Amino acid sequence: MKKLLILAILSAFTTVSFSQSLGYQDLGLLFSQDDNIGTARFTAMSGAFGALGGDISSININPAGLSVFNNSSFTGTFNSRNSQITSDYYGNSLMNDNQFINLSQAGAVLVFREFSNSGWDKFAVGFNYRLTKDFSDDFNARGNSGVATFTEFPLDNNNPPINYNIADEQAFNNTYGGDLSEFNIGFSAVHQNKLHVGLALNFYDLNFSQRSTLSEFNSDSNGNELDAFLYQENFTSGQGFSANLGFIYKANQYFRFGLSYQTPTWFSEVLEESNILDNDGYLGDTEIFVSNDSAIYDNTAGGFFPSQALVYRLRTPSKLTASGALIFGKNGLLSFDYTNKNFKNITLSGADFSQENQSFQDDYQNTHNFNVGAEWRLDRLSLRGGYRFEQSPDINALESDDLKGYSLGAGYNFGNFKVDLSYSDSNRTAAYNFYSGFNVDAANLTLDNKVFTASVSLSL
Repeated sequence: MKKLLILAILSAFTTVSFSQSLGYQDLGLLFSQDDNIGTARFTAMSGAFGALGGDISSININPAGLSVFNNSSFTGTFNSRNSQITSDYYGNSLMNDNQFINLSQAGAVLVFREFSNSGWDKFAVGFNYRLTKDFSDDFNARGNSGVATFTEFPLDNNNPPINYNIADEQAFNNTYGGDLSEFNIGFSAVHQNKLHVGLALNFYDLNFSQRSTLSEFNSDSNGNELDAFLYQENFTSGQGFSANLGFIYKANQYFRFGLSYQTPTWFSEVLEESNILDNDGYLGDTEIFVSNDSAIYDNTAGGFFPSQALVYRLRTPSKLTASGALIFGKNGLLSFDYTNKNFKNITLSGADFSQENQSFQDDYQNTHNFNVGAEWRLDRLSLRGGYRFEQSPDINALESDDLKGYSLGAGYNFGNFKVDLSYSDSNRTAAYNFYSGFNVDAANLTLDNKVFTASVSLSL
């Protein structure tokens, strides 16, 4: 099993001695990912809008699509996400099932028509808020690796101290919280109803937390028992900025193509507060109990809680998207996006991140991602479907670590009022190693996300 595998909302574990929380390399990767969240029409077609436009969520892929709108409009979206994470650890399987509801998108497009002889027929301005990534989730793992790591009681007065070197069971509980959201301001214009060009400025707000507990139950040859609990938590916040620009060209009434580029996202100040530091060698809040002694070891006794704060900078990868679309008159369309994203370009700075930055170069790769979407119109009713593929950035990834998902949806046009619904399902596998420096296998994780999305659009 390889060292690093990626989840939609989870990241694998970087080697940090006696620490089960995500390391900075993993956080850099996690904060570089996108959940492809948008309007119900956008998600029903798996986000394949680079050459289409006409949907506020397309501002995140190709802002040139804003001037495809014929009228000013507002769209608001809610989604409900069902997350199932199954862990397999030394023959024992556990599943966590959670439900999350979010206001996932809200945005408006203002369309202005030009009546001069300049050839620029229309100008549009777009404003959009969306969740870029929802971190909320949790999973549990339980089993017996046969390896005991907490083998001594720190308050043991015996000489020599009792060695609790028989592993009876290990358990790991992990909870993520927070999100990465963005606010977009986009500008687009169309020349002679053929060439759409656009630019967008993107402002990000990052809030992330992780709380984990590693429990270890060991014994000695005389049946004495030791129960150890290692608590770790991490709170991260920051703001970032990126820009994207692109064009859409209508070759004829049936075919159009587009190209867009998004710059890296620069997080100029990321603040992390954590209890993960070297305190009695355990890098976190620790409690240890033994059956043959009434004393309890607690390194937070006396009001001392280990803590540290770090401010650093992060640059996430840029991405390039090429798109094409076939338009079947007023009946329907077929759209395709290809995106290349270079995860080698993730960079951490503001402290000594030489090891992490070298790992980005050695362990990550350019990813090839595909989105396909289709829509068919039956008078006022539209039926939609799509497929999504995202390659894992890990050069040693298994095929099952690549994200694969499909989507379905429908919408009804009441005139100045539209309602859209969608359902999407995506899955992938990963590994989470909550031990480091020990000969212990990672827990194998299977993640399945099912998302129901509802949008309401009003023509202004």
